[in-house]
Amino acid sequence: MRSYWADTTALIIVSTLGAGFVELVIAGLAPGQVLSARLLAIPVVLLTARPYGMYRDIVFIRSGGLTGGRARRLALDTLAFMSFQIPLYVAILLYAGATPGEILRAVLGALVVMAVSGRPAGIVLEACRRAWRVA
Repeated sequence: MRSYWADTTALIIVSTLGAGFVELVIAGLAPGQVLSARLLAIPVVLLTARPYGMYRDIVFIRSGGLTGGRARRLALDTLAFMSFQIPLYVAILLYAGATPGEILRAVLGALVVMAVSGRPAGIVLEACRRAWRVA
């Protein structure tokens, strides 16, 4: 159960800060749309944070990332984060009422942000796991 809470805490922090920035600054969503999207994201995070943490672990184990250097960890965190989160993000934006153009801008912005934040998201996940005493 601690694994669930550690992974969920990390994903709430990362998704609220990262996606909120992209939606407001890059995609041009109105503040109400951003709030709606972030509130809609909470149940999604509650359902997907642990599966994402497990998915990330599998990506790392199968790719030798646990013993790899910084460049490998950066690449694997970025790959895992993008490949898992983008489809969920599109669904949230659709439900929040974003237009196709807004979704395209948000996804393109999110790809850039995720390319930069994939490893920091992994670091937040690792820190939350340490805080929750998860091996």
